[in-house]
Amino acid sequence: MTMASASEPPQASSSTQHSLYEGSTQYLHWRFSPEQLGRMRHTLNEDAVSAIRNAFESDSLGSSTSVSFLSADEEHLLVKLYVGKISQLCGHFRFPEEVEATAASYMKRFYLKNTVMDWHPKNVMLTALFLATKTTNHPISLESYAAHIPRTVPSDVLDLEFLVAQSLGFDFAVWHPHRALWGIWLDVQNIPDASIEELSRAYEAAVGHVRAARLTDAEFIYTPSQIALACFSIASPTLASAWAHAKFPSSPRPPVLEVLDPIKTLILRDGSPPDVEAVREVDRRLRLCKNPEKIPGSNAYIKKQQEKERKADEKRRRKAEAVRIAMEDGDPFGNELAKKAAAADLDDDDDDD
Repeated sequence: MTMASASEPPQASSSTQHSLYEGSTQYLHWRFSPEQLGRMRHTLNEDAVSAIRNAFESDSLGSSTSVSFLSADEEHLLVKLYVGKISQLCGHFRFPEEVEATAASYMKRFYLKNTVMDWHPKNVMLTALFLATKTTNHPISLESYAAHIPRTVPSDVLDLEFLVAQSLGFDFAVWHPHRALWGIWLDVQNIPDASIEELSRAYEAAVGHVRAARLTDAEFIYTPSQIALACFSIASPTLASAWAHAKFPSSPRPPVLEVLDPIKTLILRDGSPPDVEAVREVDRRLRLCKNPEKIPGSNAYIKKQQEKERKADEKRRRKAEAVRIAMEDGDPFGNELAKKAAAADLDDDDDDD
């Protein structure tokens, strides 16, 4: 098993010495330092608060002064709660571990690009899980999926599916620590003087720590194999050390052991579900500071929809004009002017809401 260094900047390489993981989109696009994660979340939060404050003001002058917006840490706390709920849903549907782990990754990635004040984690959680069933080849019909979740209709899931996929950058493949842990489990069975009962207990405990790691930022900072070994080390430091020495017999202190302590600290510190009462207060405040442009019926929402319809009308008018000019020129398949108009329309289609 290759242990890529977490401190190395992600970059592609054609070297055969590099692992397959180092050529993955996860390695290239979704690895950050703790400091980068903190800056990303705080910048996203500040930008969201500024935009939503303006939306409140355009709806009713002075209305934002009494609004208590969420902080970046409060947003993260709410996301963490719903990441934990994915496990409960997967148990209900009897989805395999791969689906659960993938959905958790999708949801955490989504909120590196979006704010809970625009998109509530409950709805994103349902969509991320449904998307994960498809990308991991464990599909379920949308109707059956929605029917088994109280107060949920298919549109609740489908309306956000493209947004979630787009926020992921369409990077659907995820490399998971539980797979790397399985590899370690197979290896340690060759360690002499270790009973199968001892090995089984250590493995089962390590699986629990891998699941706890999904509530943390570990996957953004460290490689799946590093996280897996750290979880195995929490469960049995002796067996983890024996595995490392077997992998690196010429090294008195195998390098893979050097990175384990900060990972273990992260998992043990952040790998528990948040306090329900604290999150309930955050969720209550979220109802009051949710982006009014996302609330059907609000003045800001109506204005936003009117603006979208105006842009759509303008686009249709340009297309009709391009077709008219093409027909007048005797070129029903379009001339250079029509091509330019079509290209402009394609650009319009990429505009964010």
